[in-house]
Amino acid sequence: MAAMAAVGSLGSLCCSGTSLAVSAAARKEYRGLSSASSFSLGLPPLVRALHSRSNSRTGKSIIRAADADTGKTKTTDTPDTAPSGSAINQILGIKGASAETNIWKIRLQLTKPVTWAPLIWGVACGAAASGNFEWGLEDVSKAALCMFMSGPLLTGYTQTINDWYDREIDAINEPYRPIPSGAISEPEVIAQIWILLLGGIGAAYALDVWAGHDFPTIFCLAVGGSFLSYIYSAPPLKLKQSGWIGNYALGSSYISLPWWSGQALFGTLTPDVIVLTLLYSTAGLGIAIINDFKSIEGDRAMGLQSLPVAFGVDTAKWICAGTIDITQLGVAGYLLSQGKTVYGLILLALIAPQILFQFQYFLDDPIKNDVKYQASAQPFFVFGLLCTALAVSH
Repeated sequence: MAAMAAVGSLGSLCCSGTSLAVSAAARKEYRGLSSASSFSLGLPPLVRALHSRSNSRTGKSIIRAADADTGKTKTTDTPDTAPSGSAINQILGIKGASAETNIWKIRLQLTKPVTWAPLIWGVACGAAASGNFEWGLEDVSKAALCMFMSGPLLTGYTQTINDWYDREIDAINEPYRPIPSGAISEPEVIAQIWILLLGGIGAAYALDVWAGHDFPTIFCLAVGGSFLSYIYSAPPLKLKQSGWIGNYALGSSYISLPWWSGQALFGTLTPDVIVLTLLYSTAGLGIAIINDFKSIEGDRAMGLQSLPVAFGVDTAKWICAGTIDITQLGVAGYLLSQGKTVYGLILLALIAPQILFQFQYFLDDPIKNDVKYQASAQPFFVFGLLCTALAVSH
């Protein structure tokens, strides 16, 4: 959801009417996309003038960052074509992906399936926290639909729209990604955003009907989460420009919103659960910062104040680790204070290896070891979430 990282979707986006394909021979300045409303999917005001050149392989345009004063193309160390990589990475939508021409694989890549897992897990935690989930066909089917809404549909929407608004930065950091490379066209991207958006909204409404809600709780969470996803990526608010606000919005979308949806589907949301999950979202803020280290060059060039840009790598890595650890320790302390000793001790045991991996990988070199750290530490973090959910259910 992001949003859901978000859980839901924004219903007032308008499609832009001009094409990104600009001839290289003409070398015409890219003028941006026209929009039908303030929620248009057109380009935000450009910090730099953009030029495009024809991709001889696909016949589609490739966006390049250019110096606004000289008109000369800015050279970077980033390769123009995707480095030889893994087909698995391409399907999952992560770095090290191989080049792909199949449009359906490219569409899947834009949704970043690797990011679905936290949302799906969040729904499971919410269902567990409700105390009402039963291992029967109906409840499993409800949970599966809620997970499909949260992961493939609404996280897919969030990731696609984020890539759409990040295409200028990606033209600097990763020009071989699907949108800046021209592997997928503008109309195809916009259609994908709408399909995922409307699909997620429809699934949310269906879940409310299925659960017999008098008030459409899941539908409202979906709409709210989607709006959060939109303003996270799109101007004029573009929350991601602020390292603190943007990363907390991202963290809450990945932790609080899917949990709330799962719990609302099978039970009732209570104020203490809302506060607890919002607190846990501070740890999500720290996890979101990890992704900023790989984009320092592009963030700085586009004026985005991510924490690594604002504070420097050394300070930001300690902020990141601190928010993850202190938040979880606070939740463990809360569980212990409520007499849920077993769950509190289990959570402490799950925090310990995360700290170990921080010193072993992340704090040593957060840029080089970000993926290795996340692969090592994240399983303990998500099981800590489940532990907390089970504590709430009891």
